[in-house]
Amino acid sequence: MSLLELIAAADERGLAAGAAACLERCLPQPAPGDEPDPLRPLWAGCADPRLWPARLAEARAALDSVAGPLADPGEPVGRVRDLLAGAPDDRAGEALRVWADACSVLALELHLGHDATGPAAADRVARCRAGDLSGAGPLLAGEVARQVRILEMLAGIDDAAPAGAGLRQVLDVSTEGQRVLRAAAARRARVRR
Repeated sequence: MSLLELIAAADERGLAAGAAACLERCLPQPAPGDEPDPLRPLWAGCADPRLWPARLAEARAALDSVAGPLADPGEPVGRVRDLLAGAPDDRAGEALRVWADACSVLALELHLGHDATGPAAADRVARCRAGDLSGAGPLLAGEVARQVRILEMLAGIDDAAPAGAGLRQVLDVSTEGQRVLRAAAARRARVRR
């Protein structure tokens, strides 16, 4: 299945966890002394929909304290903050699917921006989400594969499993992706100097 099909078929836990993982991968390396993962509270809300509103509020506050009031809305932290602000307070319904889809797009756009495959084609992210990886560089293709893997892992969890089942594995996959993007961003910064 393509990434678009997996998002369309995902249940609410899959959408919430997939979106949280995408946003987490978009955040830059924290400054010394900062909270290593301001989105960590969101994971409890992925496991239990009753906790979602409170954990979403905690994650918003944590990201605001890390980013500061002057975070550039065009930069990754500003874009994550905007998406987090637009997250539905109720972890259900079509609003959650639309939000998860936007989080997926942001993560793919950031990976495309760090790929060394030439200028970013406007339709490359859309084609990759539909399953056509032609012309995708390694970072973009890797992020598509990561998102697909996460959604497939969550879809494969039995309904009778505990609410948090699979979230540790999703977090591990996301952390690996975070390291890859941060390394690419650091290489790119060194090349620009």
